[in-house]
Amino acid sequence: MRWMGRRESGNIEDRRGMTAGRLGIGGGIGGLVVLLLYLFLGGDPEQLQQSLPNGPGGDEQQAGAPYRESAEEGNLRHFVGVVLADTEDTWHAIFRDMGREYREPKLTLFSGAVDSACGFAEAAVGPFYCPPDERVYIDLSFYQELQDRFGAPGDFAQAYVIAHEIGHHVQNLLGISEKVQAAQQRSDERQASALSVRLELQADCLAGVWAHHASAARDLLEQGDIEEGLGAASAIGDDRLQRQSRGYVTPESFTHGSSAQRVRWFRQGIDAGTVDACDTFNAGRL
Repeated sequence: MRWMGRRESGNIEDRRGMTAGRLGIGGGIGGLVVLLLYLFLGGDPEQLQQSLPNGPGGDEQQAGAPYRESAEEGNLRHFVGVVLADTEDTWHAIFRDMGREYREPKLTLFSGAVDSACGFAEAAVGPFYCPPDERVYIDLSFYQELQDRFGAPGDFAQAYVIAHEIGHHVQNLLGISEKVQAAQQRSDERQASALSVRLELQADCLAGVWAHHASAARDLLEQGDIEEGLGAASAIGDDRLQRQSRGYVTPESFTHGSSAQRVRWFRQGIDAGTVDACDTFNAGRL
């Protein structure tokens, strides 16, 4: 990606080195379901609110020892700032064309654990978007895991992670997330999972919409970047993750979609470049 020297967003909050107050998520199957909603770039962390005893805001984080970032982390911090800024440029323009106003989200960097309006989260849950406070949360160590554990190296793979979470922010602003959550509350477990898959695939498509405009309008992408992003989408498909973790696949338990589905919808957004092309909820085939 041609990102060096470009504008960085002013909407980044650095909480690395701060101590998060741990709040209970709950045990048993319920706690596991909540955790799985977070894992692998996803889910809807807003659903944690009902499980948290101390309210949606949780305990405030307290400053610890000054955080000393490595040179690699510093480079990643600048990279994240550039990608976030480019998503701002893209979505301001798209919302303006739709006759709407884009409200920029914040992005919070944390280390180890963080408190959000969706509750307490450890780094193991991966990057996530919290609708109540309109923030993306990410521990930069996830990028090493993306490369080593999921086999998805490259800067555009890293950018896809951010663009996917910003896709959830777009869904929140458009009222899609609220409608899906209401429908899930009226559904059984299988139907709720199916709705979650469509929500996540739409966020993949919206990430592709950003990539389309970043390339066409600002020449941000280089040769091979699209392949990196598609590789990341494939690496975190539910079928691949389930096969890696337990040796078999149960499609009825998917929450994010298969590798092929994630790649297809990310590609759909890249090729079309429009929000209308990302209507996963009325698509006959995912």
